[in-house]
Amino acid sequence: MATRLNPYISFRDNARQALEFYRDALGGEFTVSTFGESGMPDSPEAGLIMHGQLETDSGFTLMVADTPSGMEYSPGTNISVSLSGDSGDELRGYWAKLSDGGTVSVPLEKQMWGDEFGMCVDRFGISWMVNIGQPQA
Repeated sequence: MATRLNPYISFRDNARQALEFYRDALGGEFTVSTFGESGMPDSPEAGLIMHGQLETDSGFTLMVADTPSGMEYSPGTNISVSLSGDSGDELRGYWAKLSDGGTVSVPLEKQMWGDEFGMCVDRFGISWMVNIGQPQA
C-alpha cells in the first residue's frame, strides 16, 4: 500500500450517522471498529466508533471516530490529518519531522491492534496521526 494522506474527523457520539451521511453523499463503503471491539467491552461507550473509514469508488478516503466523554471535543477543531500505510521507514521519517518542535500526545509505538500508531500536534497547531500498518503477506 502506498502512503496516504487523509482527513480524520472527530464527532461526539454520532460518527456512525456521519459515516452513513457521507456514504450516501459520496458513495462507497465503510468499515468501523467500536471501542467495545477494541478492548473496552464494558465501557458505556462500547458501541461508539473508535475508528471508521469510508472508501469511495472515486478514491476518496474519510476517517472518523467518536470522541470519548473524557476527552475534549470542540466542533471546528475536530479534524486531524492522518498519514497511513505500510512503509515504516517513510512514515517514521514523516513522524520525526512533524513532531519536531510540537507536542506528542501518543508516542509512535506498537498498539493493541498490531500497528504502530502515534498522535502529535505540530508546531503550527495541526493535529497529526501516523499509522504504520503491517505489510500484507
